[in-house]
Amino acid sequence: MRARRTRCACGLGESSSVQRMDLPIVVRIRRAKPIAIALSAAVIIVASASASIAVPDSTRSPVGTGQWVEQIGTYDSLVSPDYDGLVPISAASSGATLGLGTFDQLDGEMVLVGGVIYRVGTDGVPVKVPASLTTPFFEGIRFQPELSGPVAPGTTCANLVAAVNALSGTDSGIVAVRLRGTFTDVVTRSVPAQRPPFAPLSQVVAGQTVFPLGQRKAVLVGFRTAPDLAGTGAPGLHLHGLTADRSAGGHVLSCVAGSDVQLSVQRAEGVRIHAG
Repeated sequence: MRARRTRCACGLGESSSVQRMDLPIVVRIRRAKPIAIALSAAVIIVASASASIAVPDSTRSPVGTGQWVEQIGTYDSLVSPDYDGLVPISAASSGATLGLGTFDQLDGEMVLVGGVIYRVGTDGVPVKVPASLTTPFFEGIRFQPELSGPVAPGTTCANLVAAVNALSGTDSGIVAVRLRGTFTDVVTRSVPAQRPPFAPLSQVVAGQTVFPLGQRKAVLVGFRTAPDLAGTGAPGLHLHGLTADRSAGGHVLSCVAGSDVQLSVQRAEGVRIHAG
């Protein structure tokens, strides 16, 4: 039985390792207080079909929807670099209506909108793909927005974290995000498929294909991941998007809100990692 190890900070106060066997292993992570947790408290039963780590936080404000972010792999593992697909997207996408990620060997940007999975390759064209494709990294959630509000015209993607934190009422944990409306400017990208031995992500991004989309009506989706969940997802605000007519999209490099952009947020209960 082949074993792999993935480094994951997981908001547990220190880096830890999760052993991935050729079994479906699930690691559950709640936002934790910044306290040290003995590794012996994290029990992983490799012989069973699943395992979990749950760290409660009594200080956290109640979450209205009780939804978890279902995730495959970790951002730390992806940038290690390890771009091989771990399991099919379907291992974590059941019921998910919003999400993002990539595909085996980094072959395109993944955008999950309305329960439909799209792949945006280096031609910039979104194509519907099946959940049977494998992925090294995926984040998805059954999106049930708790709060929505208008985004001030001229707001850039770089300045959206403050708006997300203000609307959701928290600057910790993980928050699912959706932006819909007309953007006066949107720039996206995709990257070419990689082959082992894998180059660092910084080198891959240097060869990205950039799509300056200009003024477009679009939907941008993703997650705001705080430092207390470092290593699980991309730090800060990570967005992928599609134009309203589904003719273009990709990983969002920059955007500028127009006059009708609405921001919707959903605080997640935590992250459930399907390690493969």
